[in-house]
Amino acid sequence: MQVWAHTLVKNEEKWLWYSVTSVIDHVDKLLLWDTGSTDKSIEIEKELEKKYPGKIELKQRKITSPSDFTKTRQEMLDVTSSDWFIVLDADEIWYEDSIKKFIGTINNRGQNIESVVVPTINLVGDIFHRQAESAGRYKFGSRVGHYNLRAVKRNIPGLHSEGVHGVWGWVDDENKMIQDRDSEKVKFVDAPYLHASFLPRGGTKGKDLEVVKRSKKLKHELGENLSKDFYYPEVFFKEKPNFIPSPWSTMSASFKFRAFFETPLRKMKRVIWWGRAGY
Repeated sequence: MQVWAHTLVKNEEKWLWYSVTSVIDHVDKLLLWDTGSTDKSIEIEKELEKKYPGKIELKQRKITSPSDFTKTRQEMLDVTSSDWFIVLDADEIWYEDSIKKFIGTINNRGQNIESVVVPTINLVGDIFHRQAESAGRYKFGSRVGHYNLRAVKRNIPGLHSEGVHGVWGWVDDENKMIQDRDSEKVKFVDAPYLHASFLPRGGTKGKDLEVVKRSKKLKHELGENLSKDFYYPEVFFKEKPNFIPSPWSTMSASFKFRAFFETPLRKMKRVIWWGRAGY
């Protein structure tokens, strides 16, 4: 089966190289669309296009509002001709075993399923800390936790992009979320990836704040220490251009100080919100 990847970018220079290179050898094509970056993301995108000629489609799309995000996702779908597509955000870095297992599931089971959900390892503070599993509240069927729907079958009737950024998703001709159509056709695969959504992603803090809703992602939170023998994705250790940022930055003293006071408040807010939501 043919599998394409969809990647939207705005000011993602810290993780973009690692994200794309972690999956590019396992997909047939990657749509890499920039939505107005002002950091080094465009330079990185051009380097990726040069490194993988014919496999990456680089385009510029201007996004100035949450509704533009939804329209751009739809445009990407409209030009996709593969059997399946995966959503690859520029802050998601895959392990080689995980991406092989993920794509292998699509190739082996793709005729009988409609979507694939995988677990995520959510980094917080820096690359050496993760958010507690108890903080994950994405719900897919009976599963609640750090999960993400990351692959969708393209021929689902009426498949389209719906909702604004933050509550956006893929829905069918009846506006039903894909994961809610038929639980038997949602495949859970134990193929985790690193998710750097809560870490700085642009070249500077100012570049991060230029992105719609990015400020809400920059959490001051003390996570759980990753073990000294924690296995990181292989792409972090592969050869790369000199201008690609190192992933090994640690949180500053000022971040720790603020996070020390904010972490208990965040945990309390989660308990209250989850109680109201019926979790």
